[in-house]
Amino acid sequence: VGGSAASVCVWRDSHSAMAGVRFVVAVAALARLSHGLSAATGTKELYTSKPASARIPMELDEAKLLAESTFAIPPEELVALAKDVLVKGIGLFDDGECLAEDFEFCAAVVGPIDKSEYLNAVRTFDLTAAFDTDARYYGFRVDPLDPWRVWFHSRVLATHTGSLLGKPPTGKQLELPTQVYHLDFNEDGKCKELGFYVADRRQGNTGGLGGAFGLFYGVGQPLPIPECRPYKPSFQFRMLNLIGRLGRRFRRDKTAEAA
Repeated sequence: VGGSAASVCVWRDSHSAMAGVRFVVAVAALARLSHGLSAATGTKELYTSKPASARIPMELDEAKLLAESTFAIPPEELVALAKDVLVKGIGLFDDGECLAEDFEFCAAVVGPIDKSEYLNAVRTFDLTAAFDTDARYYGFRVDPLDPWRVWFHSRVLATHTGSLLGKPPTGKQLELPTQVYHLDFNEDGKCKELGFYVADRRQGNTGGLGGAFGLFYGVGQPLPIPECRPYKPSFQFRMLNLIGRLGRRFRRDKTAEAA
């Protein structure tokens, strides 16, 4: 039984590694496809002599899509609703009145969780009492394919000024990496989903972590799970990279011998 289990683990690990390889190959293929289409359609001319506002191949006509949207709330009003939800602490400051009854929170590793569980969590970990925070929101826009969704970015600055989980403030000044948020709305103007994701883990001083995970880690109180610590490549992924480097070195050596 132990041997069979080990074999399954090896197969699973190698399968995961190959999935990573397939992903890289797919990205490279997409880049080649885009380049080939650009060459076939003469977009070199577009890049060099057309106005910067001209669309490139495979770029959506966002204005047209939004104009054709049948969603009840127009884009300008939807952005205003999103900003209002943020002012209300995404339900924290208005007892969840701005949230739909079927609201869900779903981030990169947390969720989906429902409205009740979400409100309990933000009330339990009221980080506004522990940090003086400037969220620095920007880039609000409506998704042309999902016209009920508002996307925006944040570059959070925070100073640890209050007690956190019973420990005194450290005074540390934190800068979180760029985060991409979305707020989804129903046709009654209630927020039905919140999600956010780190866009660039090499920014800031919280180990590439965003949200509450970044704040906890930044002041030296990371939660005791791998998801609350900086990204670390798995053993399998490190071995895959090593094999790739050895393969490239071998090819270079063969090329030098042939020359």
